[in-house]
Amino acid sequence: MKVGIIGLPQTGKKTLFQVITGTVLREQSGAKPIPGTADIRDQRFDKLVTMYHPKKETRARLELVLLPKMEKENISRGDIFREINDVDTLLHVVRAFEDEAIYHESGSVDPIRDMEMVNSELLMHDQIFVEKRIERLETAIKKIKDDKQIKELELIKRMQEHLENEHPLRLMEFNEDEELMIRSYPLITRKELIVAFNVSEEQLADSSLLEKVQTACEKEKLEAMLVSAQVESEIAQLDSDEEKAEFMQDLGIKEPAIEVLTRLCLKALGRISFFTVGPDEVHQWLVRVNSPAPVAAGAIHSDLQRGFIRAEVCKYDELIEYGSEAELKKLGKFYLQGKDYIVVDGDILNIRFKV
Repeated sequence: MKVGIIGLPQTGKKTLFQVITGTVLREQSGAKPIPGTADIRDQRFDKLVTMYHPKKETRARLELVLLPKMEKENISRGDIFREINDVDTLLHVVRAFEDEAIYHESGSVDPIRDMEMVNSELLMHDQIFVEKRIERLETAIKKIKDDKQIKELELIKRMQEHLENEHPLRLMEFNEDEELMIRSYPLITRKELIVAFNVSEEQLADSSLLEKVQTACEKEKLEAMLVSAQVESEIAQLDSDEEKAEFMQDLGIKEPAIEVLTRLCLKALGRISFFTVGPDEVHQWLVRVNSPAPVAAGAIHSDLQRGFIRAEVCKYDELIEYGSEAELKKLGKFYLQGKDYIVVDGDILNIRFKV
């Protein structure tokens, strides 16, 4: 599952990509997407490591792609949309910081204008696609009446009306048959979208920008957050966790933006975390929301899913509260769950299986 990072030129998306992935990039070349991976930063994982002192620590990872700049040339050629179609979720980095040394192609910094402009380009891409599809279907139906194509045409016209009202397709509900009809279509506005406003250090404590876009985000089903790519870059360069914590405290930052960002990415991808723990290894795993226990077992190893018997489950919050697995067992808070158990974010699992 990939998260594609998009944005206009000079928004700071390259800096943010470098901070998240820990890579150092040269100037991004024209139309080439750049892949990367990022450890998911999760304070629960850190606390479990402190508790178990394992020989090995394995964080879950996120796949990211830095997509080409949304410049007029890339938009008019359509290259950027082909790249966007290959990712599962979009992270739109929007410039909100002022810096006279860094130009803005529109001549001024206006994050709401820029967010709406990119959203309009994504909507327009889908509108053009559905218009062409309608033309093809109408031509085909004139030659041979086909019930399947007639149903598809009805669906596409509904989608066209929805898009003309300036609503992304992620707000539309589709039944199972409709999902099959449009599964292969390159519809960008069906993807979940996170907007990261790249602000200056001074703006981090100011929530007014998020308040301004709150209604639009709720209406368009967007997630929005503030991040300072520059500040995050400075935090990443510090050597110790103590230095990082002190630096953040001085700036009044309660949680690194990278943690917030990866959490929103997981939410957009429809994923949750669960953990396996012990003196040998603490491991964070990702699984789809509403996954039953055998599917979670399969994320660890296919044999565990195939031979699944039971899952021993303890709750992260209860483990932290009571301090040990032994204490949870005494209190009857170590739960045995069967195949129908739906894994919850933060669950700690031990799989019983027989192959």
